[in-house]
Amino acid sequence: MSETADQARTRRRWITLAELVAVAGVVIAALTLYLNVSDRRADEAARAASAQKEATAQSRVALTGTVDDASVTLKDPRHDITDTTILFPKALGVGKQAPVEPRIDADMFRKPLLKLTDGGPDTRTGRLPVLITTRYWDGDTTRSARGLYDIIWRTHGRRFFGRALTIEGFRLRQTGGDAASLESAWAAAKPR
Repeated sequence: MSETADQARTRRRWITLAELVAVAGVVIAALTLYLNVSDRRADEAARAASAQKEATAQSRVALTGTVDDASVTLKDPRHDITDTTILFPKALGVGKQAPVEPRIDADMFRKPLLKLTDGGPDTRTGRLPVLITTRYWDGDTTRSARGLYDIIWRTHGRRFFGRALTIEGFRLRQTGGDAASLESAWAAAKPR
């Protein structure tokens, strides 16, 4: 049985089942390769973003204060603090303070705050906003951070020598900030 020229042409036009399976296999393999490469790139990007986020978090200073009656000792467990500048509200008349040790002594603001609260009850509690600029080491790099903090204070009367002022707490109000935000925080927290 011999096939005619017309039958041979028709046979050559049709793709056999084996050829169809082979083409489908190549398409599936190409899609799999593309998806694997895309997933790998996405994973690498996620790892890089995570590493960057962790490095940023590690480089950020997180000041905490150890409070006793007369002072707040500032520290950050991850960084060595090299320099601290403390700015008080203008209404207190206390100039910019740059203590050698990162600490806020009540003596820095005791007299102006007691004078401001004079004439009211002896026992009072309030918040004193301060703007703290800190320079610190992050590995081999010197960095700087600024934040607005609240010093929680309390006054109480004494039998002799008038009223006393003690420091009760220390809290972060906001990261960043400037003199204008300090004055606005003072306007809200000012004792009346």
